[in-house]
Amino acid sequence: MAKLLLLHAPHVIPKFSSSSRSLVSASALYRRPLLVNPQYSHIGPRLRSPYNRRFSARAFDDSPASSTEMEKEKQEQLLDGVSGKKDEDYPTGEMEYENRNAWEIFVVKLRMLFAYPWQRVRKGSVLTMTLRGQISDQLKSRFNSGLSLPQLSENFVKAAYDPRIAGVYLHIDPLSCGWGKVEELRRHILDFKKSGKFIVGYISICGLKEFYLGCACNELYAPPSAYSFLYGLTVQASFLGGVFEKVGIEPQVQRIGKYKSAGDQLSRKNISEENYEMLSVLLDNIYANWLDGVSDSTGKKREDVENFINQGVYEIEKLKEEGLIKDIRYDDEVIAMLKERLGVEKDKKLPTVDYKKYSGVKKWTLGLGGGRDQIAIIRAGGSISRVKGPLSTPGSAIIAEQLIEKIRSVRESKKYKAAIIRIDSPGGDALASDLMWREIKLLAETKPVIASMSDVAASGGYYMAMAANTIVAENLTLTGSIGVVTARFTLAKLYEKIGFNKETISRGKYAELLGAEERPFKPEEAELFEKSAQHAYQLFRDKAALSRSMPVDKMEEVAQGRVWTGRDAHSRGLVDALGGLSRAIAIAKQKANIPLNKKVTLVELSRPSTSLPDILSGIGSSVIGVDRTLKGLLDELTITEGVQARMDGIMFQQLGRDSLATPIIDLLKDYLSSLR
Repeated sequence: MAKLLLLHAPHVIPKFSSSSRSLVSASALYRRPLLVNPQYSHIGPRLRSPYNRRFSARAFDDSPASSTEMEKEKQEQLLDGVSGKKDEDYPTGEMEYENRNAWEIFVVKLRMLFAYPWQRVRKGSVLTMTLRGQISDQLKSRFNSGLSLPQLSENFVKAAYDPRIAGVYLHIDPLSCGWGKVEELRRHILDFKKSGKFIVGYISICGLKEFYLGCACNELYAPPSAYSFLYGLTVQASFLGGVFEKVGIEPQVQRIGKYKSAGDQLSRKNISEENYEMLSVLLDNIYANWLDGVSDSTGKKREDVENFINQGVYEIEKLKEEGLIKDIRYDDEVIAMLKERLGVEKDKKLPTVDYKKYSGVKKWTLGLGGGRDQIAIIRAGGSISRVKGPLSTPGSAIIAEQLIEKIRSVRESKKYKAAIIRIDSPGGDALASDLMWREIKLLAETKPVIASMSDVAASGGYYMAMAANTIVAENLTLTGSIGVVTARFTLAKLYEKIGFNKETISRGKYAELLGAEERPFKPEEAELFEKSAQHAYQLFRDKAALSRSMPVDKMEEVAQGRVWTGRDAHSRGLVDALGGLSRAIAIAKQKANIPLNKKVTLVELSRPSTSLPDILSGIGSSVIGVDRTLKGLLDELTITEGVQARMDGIMFQQLGRDSLATPIIDLLKDYLSSLR
């Protein structure tokens, strides 16, 4: 999928990445989701082995087998995964709401009396939260703006057990997060409903993603002027071949694997059959899951939901007529309804507590503290780099040297019974990915390590995950992308157009391989270029095969740079179980021999820094309103070297919204504008 190939001729950038750059307008998630909670009742059988993965002796054996044996083995892998375990062999982590006895209620009320004033909540309050834009998988400090999935999830859990909270009023605005996070949020909405408290949704722009969350609420309302964009899904694949031809740039691309279409983006003018096939399968998965999910939530037949979509409905009244929303009301009318429901007088204000304030309420106050056993959670989100760059902001990237330090601290400590690596990354620096893979592997030899995937864990992100004992992904997590594409730009025609000349003096047969962008490759240089790309791909593929206890020829079938949804990755042995963070916690408890019904303490090792430099950095970013200036972007592009294990992502966006261009396209637009 989308790759960031550096437009800087003196460097060759071989990359572990997915296929073509694509912008997908979509909204969908999977059917019958697991209803899970990070801390409570976990059910499921215990495995005999505590945590060690069994490695196949055939991992690097390419010896031929009979067609019958191969077909039988393939079917077994598709059904059970390469580890021989079915999804149901792992505990689900499903939440079971537990009613408290009189003593527990008394203890909670006593603790509330001693809470700090800013942590106190009026009895009968409604928790109000607005879901909008980006949602980070990282924890946020009080100095950081924006929404945090961990804190949103925790708020749902606390509100379910908080006797002061009567219900939740959820505003759902256009979202820019991925499907893994949307599914995690939807799961918490369904979990919250088990408490018997109400959760009311309000939606003003009804896209597929927003509606998927809203229909999980008890009631969903919309204003008369609301927009409805329940039209379906589209995919857009961008190609720069014609643009490069016009400006005088000749991409020299080495493509490894038939789905490695990132090179197509640079060299082709239209979509390849392989890329079309892959994108079509992804769309089929997303669309089918969305239809199934909405059908389950609304009680309507799947075909009826699909027929409604195909009518091209834009009037919000039609959604009410079909029973897809409860009623058409303005926000103040919904608030008036809630006041009446809670017995609040009309001239009084509805007691509410917002997301930010409620995030400050401690779980201990509500009797939701953990047990003596501790499980470490290490969050790894963003693009992967070896060292911290000048433009890095706290929590915006995975810095290998920092993450390795956290992993080692868990390995050297005896207090942690298990560890969860929470990954939300399209990849990045391949060397950094490998170094982290090694540290995670060493950790997995001493205690259970579970990889929990969020929106995306592809290329370098998957590279990290495959070192864990068990991999858990959401149904639509983008994962896999085991492959490489290598490209170098020849700028001879561009230099001729602008009157620029460059002379190179070198020593050594291949000295100019990385630096002579003013001419095409010589035959021997092209051969070396291809061999180096093949070598990088084989290293990645073979390590993935070994990590997943899979023969190389089987791994080759699912590699080749192809991106899979979590469900398809699971059926092909790249993922062990489907679910969210709470299922990963349940599996970690199981493998650490901790009773599934016993509470554990989750220790977040990636908490936001409260140091003065980081605080000032966060404030500065908020004031400026951008994370990167053009100069900073160019600096970053020109100093990046080495192999990149990167899939910049499939951008699933709402229909009709502007697509996000790659930095290369932005730079080309600037250049073409300057020629006018």
